[in-house]
Amino acid sequence: MLEDRTTAAPSPHAWPTAYPQGYAVVDVETTGLARDDRIISAAVYRLDARGEVEDHWYTLVNPERDPGPVWIHGLTSDVLEAAPLFTDIVEEFSNRLDGRVLVAHNAVFDWQMIAREYARAEHEAPVRQRLCTIALSKELSLPLPNHKLESLAAHFGVVQQRAHHALDDARVLAEAFRPSLRAAAAGSVRLPLQECRPLTEWRDTATPRIGQQAGGSGGYSSYRPTSWRPSRKRPACPYPNPGRYEDGKRLKQGMRVAFSGDTSVERDLLEDRAIEAGLHVSTSLSRVTSLLVTNDPDASTSKVVKARQYGTPVVDEAAFGQLLRDVEPASEQ
Repeated sequence: MLEDRTTAAPSPHAWPTAYPQGYAVVDVETTGLARDDRIISAAVYRLDARGEVEDHWYTLVNPERDPGPVWIHGLTSDVLEAAPLFTDIVEEFSNRLDGRVLVAHNAVFDWQMIAREYARAEHEAPVRQRLCTIALSKELSLPLPNHKLESLAAHFGVVQQRAHHALDDARVLAEAFRPSLRAAAAGSVRLPLQECRPLTEWRDTATPRIGQQAGGSGGYSSYRPTSWRPSRKRPACPYPNPGRYEDGKRLKQGMRVAFSGDTSVERDLLEDRAIEAGLHVSTSLSRVTSLLVTNDPDASTSKVVKARQYGTPVVDEAAFGQLLRDVEPASEQ
């Protein structure tokens, strides 16, 4: 039984009319984190406008390659070899997403994986907006120790039975999302909706087949994301550097932003978004860097170490995504 720790549901006439009419709570398990990795299982809970469950769906997916970190998701080559291909389930998946807001925990990752699979299948996902429950918990100022799904679940008294199983993760998220949505509606909180931009084409750079499990020579080489990327010439930022980012305030055009470590969104896309917002993307970190974006602030990379030495502000990828929504124009400085 779910213990509801938020305010009671608003009466029907008090429900914000601007809120979406339906949601698709999604979780996908994958072969890894890189752009060439594949979905191996997917689950969707369809919810109505007030977050009540309508139905749910789950499927395995044959990734046509090594399954990656079996010790995490538990799905072996033998199990996945008999599963349908993504092209076989794309129509049903689309029916589950159609006309709804995609909801996920760290939604940008799930969306990117889904968008790539659709592009490979030469289809377009019928979803135009996503909602990240990490971002929503921040909007609600929930007193969470961290942004893990298990912490969000514990806050609302939701019991997780099988972590990293797509169906159970989606169930847990659906149960935690309902009271979150109810609290947002009661407080007239603006939902942190993000645009979903589908990929229009895809070209595989590698097509490894399903191979050996742990202990074999084919193991997990494809699972380990590479940190090397060819350099790209960036246009010069037209705005002066206004200084360091201050916690709780807006980013300002001209701020120098550096990135360190793996990101859920492809790094090039994340950097492009920053540049489009008027920020200066720096390949190194110095005393004039305004902000460091990293999902591992305790790492020993040179940028993280320098950020600690210089006192450079640090935010994670999810927080940076929210800051990009409202960057202060240079003319307001």
